[in-house]
Amino acid sequence: MKLIQRIGYYLGGFSIGLVVLAFFLNGKKVSCDYGPEARVLKNINSKTLRISPDAHKELKAKSIDSATIQSIIKHGDIQFSKSDTKKEPCSIYYLEGRLQEAVLDLLIENCDSVATITKVIWK
Repeated sequence: MKLIQRIGYYLGGFSIGLVVLAFFLNGKKVSCDYGPEARVLKNINSKTLRISPDAHKELKAKSIDSATIQSIIKHGDIQFSKSDTKKEPCSIYYLEGRLQEAVLDLLIENCDSVATITKVIWK
């Protein structure tokens, strides 16, 4: 079998596989969250989000709504060096987010069924 025929068979099979894969995954919310930061953010976003009274006062003083907080949590950066991931029963994560020109840090207590913003730090 010539090299050009092998390449043709390979490309033919590869394209058929792509079509089948696109057919099965079409319309599904499939994501590849393999990194530790992506897994933590996905875990926090999948839970009910609560805000402590102190954090609520800080956010209300700056007129920040819940949609903005959700966006910060979705696109923020977890600082594992400042987080306490081994704390029982709820891990504490230090999340850095950007809000227009300001940098906003959140301390999030991640429990089994609920994630709570415990502290807001403005930089």
